[in-house]
Amino acid sequence: MLSVVARRGLYMLVTLAVVSVLSFAIIAAPPGSALSQKISQLQSQGGEVTEAQIVALKEQYGVDDSWFTQYGKWITGFWHGDFGFSFTLNEPVSSVIWSRLALSVLLSIGALLIAWGLSIPLGVYSATHRHTLPDSVITVIQFIGVAIPEFLFALVVMSLAAHYLGTDVGGLFSNDYADAPWGWGKFVDLLGHLWVPLIVIAAGSTAWLTRVMRANLLDVLNNQYVQTARAKGVAERQVIWKHAVRNSLHPLVMTFGTTFPVLISGEAIVSIVLNLPTIGPLLVNSLLNKDMYVAGTILLLLSALLVIGNFVADLLLTVVDPRIRFGE
Repeated sequence: MLSVVARRGLYMLVTLAVVSVLSFAIIAAPPGSALSQKISQLQSQGGEVTEAQIVALKEQYGVDDSWFTQYGKWITGFWHGDFGFSFTLNEPVSSVIWSRLALSVLLSIGALLIAWGLSIPLGVYSATHRHTLPDSVITVIQFIGVAIPEFLFALVVMSLAAHYLGTDVGGLFSNDYADAPWGWGKFVDLLGHLWVPLIVIAAGSTAWLTRVMRANLLDVLNNQYVQTARAKGVAERQVIWKHAVRNSLHPLVMTFGTTFPVLISGEAIVSIVLNLPTIGPLLVNSLLNKDMYVAGTILLLLSALLVIGNFVADLLLTVVDPRIRFGE
Protein backbone atom coordinates (compact mmCIF):
# COMPACT_ATOMS: atom_id res chain seq x y z
CA MET A 1 0.00 0.00 0.00
CA LEU A 2 2.76 2.44 0.93
CA SER A 3 4.68 1.65 -2.24
CA VAL A 4 1.60 2.41 -4.32
CA VAL A 5 1.06 5.71 -2.49
CA ALA A 6 4.71 6.62 -3.09
CA ARG A 7 4.37 5.74 -6.77
CA ARG A 8 1.23 7.88 -7.05
CA GLY A 9 3.09 10.72 -5.35
CA LEU A 10 5.88 10.43 -7.93
CA TYR A 11 3.29 10.50 -10.73
CA MET A 12 1.86 13.66 -9.19
CA LEU A 13 5.24 15.40 -9.19
CA VAL A 14 5.93 14.43 -12.80
CA THR A 15 2.46 15.57 -13.87
CA LEU A 16 2.90 18.93 -12.12
CA ALA A 17 6.31 19.39 -13.76
CA VAL A 18 4.81 18.82 -17.22
CA VAL A 19 1.86 21.09 -16.41
CA SER A 20 4.20 23.85 -15.24
CA VAL A 21 6.07 23.78 -18.56
CA LEU A 22 2.84 23.81 -20.58
CA SER A 23 1.29 26.57 -18.45
CA PHE A 24 4.33 28.82 -18.78
CA ALA A 25 4.55 28.12 -22.52
CA ILE A 26 0.89 29.01 -23.08
CA ILE A 27 1.13 32.22 -21.06
CA ALA A 28 4.38 33.30 -22.71
CA ALA A 29 3.25 32.42 -26.25
CA PRO A 30 1.38 35.68 -27.13
CA PRO A 31 3.65 38.50 -28.26
CA GLY A 32 4.38 41.35 -25.88
CA SER A 33 4.20 41.47 -22.10
CA ALA A 34 2.51 43.36 -19.31
CA LEU A 35 5.59 45.54 -18.94
CA SER A 36 5.62 46.52 -22.62
CA GLN A 37 1.89 47.30 -22.45
CA LYS A 38 2.46 49.46 -19.40
CA ILE A 39 5.27 51.36 -21.10
CA SER A 40 3.08 51.91 -24.17
CA GLN A 41 0.25 53.14 -21.96
CA LEU A 42 2.53 55.65 -20.21
CA GLN A 43 3.85 56.88 -23.53
CA SER A 44 0.34 57.27 -24.96
CA GLN A 45 -0.63 59.34 -21.91
CA GLY A 46 2.28 61.71 -22.46
CA GLY A 47 4.49 60.25 -19.76
CA GLU A 48 8.22 60.65 -20.25
CA VAL A 49 9.79 57.21 -20.41
CA THR A 50 13.32 57.36 -21.71
CA GLU A 51 15.00 54.56 -23.58
CA ALA A 52 17.43 54.08 -20.71
CA GLN A 53 14.50 53.63 -18.29
CA ILE A 54 12.88 51.09 -20.59
CA VAL A 55 16.11 49.10 -20.86
CA ALA A 56 16.58 49.23 -17.08
CA LEU A 57 13.03 47.98 -16.47
CA LYS A 58 13.43 45.15 -18.94
CA GLU A 59 16.71 44.09 -17.34
CA GLN A 60 15.20 44.31 -13.85
CA TYR A 61 12.24 42.08 -14.68
CA GLY A 62 14.02 39.84 -17.18
CA VAL A 63 11.59 40.54 -20.02
CA ASP A 64 14.25 40.08 -22.69
CA ASP A 65 15.59 36.87 -21.19
CA SER A 66 15.14 33.66 -23.13
CA TRP A 67 12.07 31.51 -22.48
CA PHE A 68 14.13 28.86 -20.69
CA THR A 69 15.76 31.48 -18.46
CA GLN A 70 12.42 33.00 -17.48
CA TYR A 71 10.92 29.57 -16.81
CA GLY A 72 13.98 28.53 -14.80
CA LYS A 73 13.77 31.62 -12.58
CA TRP A 74 10.04 31.11 -12.09
CA ILE A 75 10.06 27.41 -11.26
CA THR A 76 13.13 27.52 -9.02
CA GLY A 77 11.50 30.31 -7.03
CA PHE A 78 8.72 27.94 -5.98
CA TRP A 79 11.07 26.22 -3.53
CA HIS A 80 11.25 29.34 -1.36
CA GLY A 81 7.85 30.89 -2.11
CA ASP A 82 8.96 33.29 -4.83
CA PHE A 83 6.50 33.07 -7.74
CA GLY A 84 7.83 36.04 -9.66
CA PHE A 85 6.71 39.66 -9.90
CA SER A 86 3.37 41.02 -11.07
CA PHE A 87 4.03 43.77 -13.60
CA THR A 88 0.41 44.90 -13.55
CA LEU A 89 -0.02 45.15 -9.77
CA ASN A 90 3.60 46.12 -8.98
CA GLU A 91 4.01 43.59 -6.18
CA PRO A 92 5.24 40.03 -5.72
CA VAL A 93 2.94 37.31 -7.03
CA SER A 94 3.00 35.50 -3.68
CA SER A 95 1.41 38.43 -1.83
CA VAL A 96 -1.16 38.89 -4.60
CA ILE A 97 -2.25 35.25 -4.58
CA TRP A 98 -2.17 34.51 -0.83
CA SER A 99 -4.34 37.54 -0.10
CA ARG A 100 -7.07 36.10 -2.34
CA LEU A 101 -6.56 32.36 -1.95
CA ALA A 102 -8.06 32.17 1.56
CA LEU A 103 -11.43 33.53 0.39
CA SER A 104 -11.42 31.29 -2.69
CA VAL A 105 -10.74 28.19 -0.58
CA LEU A 106 -13.41 29.26 1.92
CA LEU A 107 -16.00 29.66 -0.83
CA SER A 108 -14.98 26.39 -2.51
CA ILE A 109 -15.10 24.31 0.68
CA GLY A 110 -18.38 25.91 1.74
CA ALA A 111 -19.95 25.31 -1.67
CA LEU A 112 -18.63 21.73 -1.66
CA LEU A 113 -20.16 20.98 1.75
CA ILE A 114 -23.48 22.49 0.68
CA ALA A 115 -23.52 20.59 -2.63
CA TRP A 116 -22.70 17.20 -1.12
CA GLY A 117 -24.86 17.78 1.95
CA LEU A 118 -27.91 18.47 -0.20
CA SER A 119 -27.35 16.29 -3.27
CA ILE A 120 -27.02 12.93 -1.47
CA PRO A 121 -30.24 13.09 0.60
CA LEU A 122 -32.18 14.74 -2.24
CA GLY A 123 -30.94 12.14 -4.73
CA VAL A 124 -31.82 9.29 -2.36
CA TYR A 125 -35.29 10.70 -1.68
CA SER A 126 -35.94 11.28 -5.38
CA ALA A 127 -34.85 7.74 -6.30
CA THR A 128 -36.90 6.08 -3.55
CA HIS A 129 -40.02 8.15 -4.35
CA ARG A 130 -40.16 7.85 -8.13
CA HIS A 131 -43.05 9.40 -10.05
CA THR A 132 -44.31 11.36 -7.04
CA LEU A 133 -44.87 15.10 -6.84
CA PRO A 134 -41.69 15.75 -4.76
CA ASP A 135 -39.68 13.72 -7.27
CA SER A 136 -41.05 15.81 -10.12
CA VAL A 137 -40.29 19.04 -8.27
CA ILE A 138 -36.72 17.93 -7.52
CA THR A 139 -36.23 16.91 -11.15
CA VAL A 140 -37.43 20.30 -12.43
CA ILE A 141 -35.14 22.11 -10.00
CA GLN A 142 -32.26 19.92 -11.16
CA PHE A 143 -32.78 20.89 -14.79
CA ILE A 144 -33.04 24.57 -13.89
CA GLY A 145 -29.91 24.42 -11.72
CA VAL A 146 -27.89 22.78 -14.47
CA ALA A 147 -29.20 25.01 -17.28
CA ILE A 148 -29.17 28.49 -15.75
CA PRO A 149 -25.88 30.42 -16.17
CA GLU A 150 -24.11 31.30 -12.94
CA PHE A 151 -23.88 35.02 -13.69
CA LEU A 152 -27.63 35.19 -14.34
CA PHE A 153 -28.41 33.24 -11.19
CA ALA A 154 -26.08 35.56 -9.24
CA LEU A 155 -27.95 38.61 -10.53
CA VAL A 156 -31.32 37.04 -9.62
CA VAL A 157 -30.19 36.16 -6.10
CA MET A 158 -28.71 39.64 -5.63
CA SER A 159 -31.94 41.28 -6.76
CA LEU A 160 -34.10 39.11 -4.52
CA ALA A 161 -31.81 39.59 -1.51
CA ALA A 162 -31.72 43.36 -1.96
CA HIS A 163 -35.44 43.76 -2.69
CA TYR A 164 -37.05 41.36 -0.23
CA LEU A 165 -34.44 40.97 2.50
CA GLY A 166 -32.92 44.42 2.37
CA THR A 167 -29.47 42.82 2.30
CA ASP A 168 -26.44 44.83 1.22
CA VAL A 169 -25.07 42.47 -1.44
CA GLY A 170 -21.82 42.77 -3.34
CA GLY A 171 -18.32 42.84 -1.89
CA LEU A 172 -17.25 41.31 1.38
CA PHE A 173 -18.35 43.97 3.86
CA SER A 174 -20.85 46.74 4.24
CA ASN A 175 -19.63 50.32 4.07
CA ASP A 176 -19.71 50.59 7.86
CA TYR A 177 -17.34 47.63 8.29
CA ALA A 178 -15.11 47.96 5.22
CA ASP A 179 -12.30 49.74 7.09
CA ALA A 180 -13.24 48.68 10.63
CA PRO A 181 -10.94 46.46 12.74
CA TRP A 182 -11.82 42.81 13.10
CA GLY A 183 -14.47 42.03 15.67
CA TRP A 184 -17.68 40.11 16.15
CA GLY A 185 -19.73 42.67 14.25
CA LYS A 186 -17.41 42.58 11.24
CA PHE A 187 -17.42 38.77 11.26
CA VAL A 188 -21.23 38.69 11.28
CA ASP A 189 -21.26 41.24 8.46
CA LEU A 190 -18.87 39.01 6.46
CA LEU A 191 -21.19 36.02 6.92
CA GLY A 192 -24.10 38.18 5.78
CA HIS A 193 -22.31 38.78 2.49
CA LEU A 194 -20.91 35.27 1.91
CA TRP A 195 -24.21 33.39 1.77
CA VAL A 196 -25.06 34.83 -1.66
CA PRO A 197 -21.91 33.56 -3.48
CA LEU A 198 -22.11 30.26 -1.59
CA ILE A 199 -25.63 29.62 -2.84
CA VAL A 200 -24.79 30.65 -6.40
CA ILE A 201 -21.59 28.57 -6.63
CA ALA A 202 -23.16 25.50 -4.99
CA ALA A 203 -26.37 25.57 -7.06
CA GLY A 204 -24.96 24.07 -10.25
CA SER A 205 -22.94 21.38 -8.46
CA THR A 206 -25.89 20.45 -6.25
CA ALA A 207 -28.21 20.03 -9.23
CA TRP A 208 -25.72 17.91 -11.17
CA LEU A 209 -24.70 15.72 -8.21
CA THR A 210 -28.36 15.14 -7.31
CA ARG A 211 -29.05 13.83 -10.82
CA VAL A 212 -26.00 11.54 -10.64
CA MET A 213 -26.99 10.25 -7.20
CA ARG A 214 -30.56 9.55 -8.28
CA ALA A 215 -29.53 7.69 -11.45
CA ASN A 216 -26.88 5.61 -9.66
CA LEU A 217 -29.21 4.64 -6.83
CA LEU A 218 -31.94 3.57 -9.25
CA ASP A 219 -29.46 1.24 -10.94
CA VAL A 220 -28.24 -0.19 -7.64
CA LEU A 221 -31.75 -0.78 -6.30
CA ASN A 222 -32.38 -3.20 -9.19
CA ASN A 223 -29.35 -5.34 -8.33
CA GLN A 224 -29.87 -8.83 -7.00
CA TYR A 225 -28.10 -8.35 -3.66
CA VAL A 226 -30.54 -5.54 -2.77
CA GLN A 227 -33.50 -7.80 -3.54
CA THR A 228 -31.87 -10.57 -1.48
CA ALA A 229 -31.44 -8.25 1.51
CA ARG A 230 -35.10 -7.32 1.32
CA ALA A 231 -36.11 -10.97 1.05
CA LYS A 232 -34.16 -11.72 4.23
CA GLY A 233 -36.23 -9.18 6.10
CA VAL A 234 -33.64 -6.42 6.42
CA ALA A 235 -35.25 -3.09 7.24
CA GLU A 236 -35.82 -0.90 4.18
CA ARG A 237 -33.92 2.02 5.69
CA GLN A 238 -30.91 -0.21 6.28
CA VAL A 239 -31.15 -1.66 2.77
CA ILE A 240 -31.13 1.83 1.28
CA TRP A 241 -28.47 3.58 3.37
CA LYS A 242 -26.14 0.73 4.31
CA HIS A 243 -26.12 -1.27 1.08
CA ALA A 244 -27.51 0.70 -1.87
CA VAL A 245 -26.33 4.24 -1.11
CA ARG A 246 -22.81 3.15 -0.27
CA ASN A 247 -22.39 1.49 -3.66
CA SER A 248 -24.02 4.47 -5.39
CA LEU A 249 -21.37 6.88 -4.14
CA HIS A 250 -18.60 5.60 -6.42
CA PRO A 251 -19.20 8.05 -9.32
CA LEU A 252 -19.59 10.95 -6.88
CA VAL A 253 -16.31 10.11 -5.17
CA MET A 254 -14.59 9.76 -8.55
CA THR A 255 -15.69 13.30 -9.49
CA PHE A 256 -14.31 14.67 -6.21
CA GLY A 257 -10.91 15.15 -7.80
CA THR A 258 -12.27 17.65 -10.30
CA THR A 259 -14.38 19.56 -7.79
CA PHE A 260 -11.93 22.03 -6.28
CA PRO A 261 -10.38 23.44 -9.49
CA VAL A 262 -13.83 23.62 -11.09
CA LEU A 263 -15.23 25.50 -8.12
CA ILE A 264 -12.32 27.95 -7.98
CA SER A 265 -12.36 28.59 -11.73
CA GLY A 266 -16.17 28.57 -11.77
CA GLU A 267 -16.42 31.22 -9.08
CA ALA A 268 -14.61 33.68 -11.36
CA ILE A 269 -17.83 34.85 -13.03
CA VAL A 270 -19.68 34.94 -9.72
CA SER A 271 -16.86 36.90 -8.08
CA ILE A 272 -16.80 39.41 -10.93
CA VAL A 273 -20.56 39.93 -10.66
CA LEU A 274 -20.46 40.17 -6.85
CA ASN A 275 -17.17 42.14 -6.75
CA LEU A 276 -15.30 39.60 -4.61
CA PRO A 277 -11.48 39.63 -4.33
CA THR A 278 -10.86 35.96 -5.15
CA ILE A 279 -8.53 33.96 -7.38
CA GLY A 280 -10.98 33.74 -10.29
CA PRO A 281 -11.06 37.44 -11.28
CA LEU A 282 -7.31 37.66 -10.67
CA LEU A 283 -6.72 34.88 -13.22
CA VAL A 284 -8.98 36.56 -15.78
CA ASN A 285 -7.26 39.94 -15.37
CA SER A 286 -3.78 38.42 -15.51
CA LEU A 287 -4.62 36.66 -18.78
CA LEU A 288 -6.05 39.84 -20.28
CA ASN A 289 -3.03 41.87 -19.18
CA LYS A 290 -0.49 39.16 -20.12
CA ASP A 291 0.81 39.09 -16.56
CA MET A 292 2.52 35.77 -17.16
CA TYR A 293 3.88 35.07 -13.68
CA VAL A 294 0.50 35.57 -12.02
CA ALA A 295 -1.40 33.57 -14.64
CA GLY A 296 1.15 30.75 -14.72
CA THR A 297 1.22 30.45 -10.94
CA ILE A 298 -2.59 30.28 -10.70
CA LEU A 299 -2.80 27.69 -13.48
CA LEU A 300 -0.19 25.58 -11.70
CA LEU A 301 -2.09 25.86 -8.41
CA LEU A 302 -5.33 24.78 -10.10
CA SER A 303 -3.52 21.86 -11.71
CA ALA A 304 -2.09 20.90 -8.33
CA LEU A 305 -5.58 20.93 -6.84
CA LEU A 306 -6.78 18.67 -9.67
CA VAL A 307 -3.96 16.17 -9.23
CA ILE A 308 -4.19 16.14 -5.44
CA GLY A 309 -7.98 15.89 -5.62
CA ASN A 310 -7.76 12.82 -7.84
CA PHE A 311 -5.28 11.27 -5.42
CA VAL A 312 -7.64 11.91 -2.49
CA ALA A 313 -10.55 10.51 -4.51
CA ASP A 314 -8.62 7.26 -5.05
CA LEU A 315 -8.05 7.00 -1.30
CA LEU A 316 -11.71 7.69 -0.56
CA LEU A 317 -12.77 4.93 -2.97
CA THR A 318 -10.91 2.40 -0.84
CA VAL A 319 -12.95 3.58 2.16
CA VAL A 320 -16.27 3.43 0.32
CA ASP A 321 -15.55 0.06 -1.28
CA PRO A 322 -13.06 -2.20 0.54
CA ARG A 323 -12.76 -4.35 -2.59
CA ILE A 324 -10.83 -1.59 -4.30
CA ARG A 325 -7.10 -1.69 -3.64
CA PHE A 326 -4.30 0.18 -5.33
CA GLY A 327 -2.44 -2.03 -7.76
CA GLU A 328 -4.81 -4.95 -7.29
